[in-house]
Amino acid sequence: MSDSGAQSDAIPFDDDTWQQLPDFLANLPEPVCLYVWGDEAGTVAEREAAQLARTLAGRFPLLSYRLFPRRENYRYYPVIGVMAGTAAEASDFGVRIIGLPIGYQMTSLIAAIQAVAFRGQTLEPMTRIKLGRLPADQEIAIEVLTSAEDELGGLAAKVAFGAAAAAERVRAFLIVTDFFPEAAQRYSALALPHVVINRHIHFSGAPDESDLLRHIGLALKRE
Repeated sequence: MSDSGAQSDAIPFDDDTWQQLPDFLANLPEPVCLYVWGDEAGTVAEREAAQLARTLAGRFPLLSYRLFPRRENYRYYPVIGVMAGTAAEASDFGVRIIGLPIGYQMTSLIAAIQAVAFRGQTLEPMTRIKLGRLPADQEIAIEVLTSAEDELGGLAAKVAFGAAAAAERVRAFLIVTDFFPEAAQRYSALALPHVVINRHIHFSGAPDESDLLRHIGLALKRE
């Protein structure tokens, strides 16, 4: 992917954003490691994703980071994986942010970190129980298409990332379409956020937990 997409300074992180971060990240119950896949010498977004991970890890003791080169099976970069644990030993809960989380999507990054650190306890207990009853032989992939100016994207991300952290068979991907508009075009997403489950069930708007469970059920019936 070239720099033909949105530039990462379209909606920069302001001082107020950084001042609010300690309220969300300073007292996590468990450490979290940010994995960043991309080429720092490549696009602006890849370079700034690496810098973002470094900065967060430098400011908050329970956060760490690791940088990895591009992978053949990833189409878009940067990719930020939010892992439970430290740079020395981490577990993958299937939480990914594709593209630089600019603008309102900084909230989505915070939601991802909290979902992993709290192991899905950001969701209601009954939601976690129902997620735990998902068939062991079926996997759920939740894609949330959003943008820097999509204020509701963070709400959709909170539910999707919480589901991934709570259930082993669920993976969640936030796609920042400022950088990858073709992703929105592929699913004919006319409004954001747009949620896609297993590439078949999709709808616009920020789902609450019951909405997500209902649409997961619809996706499973198609398998």
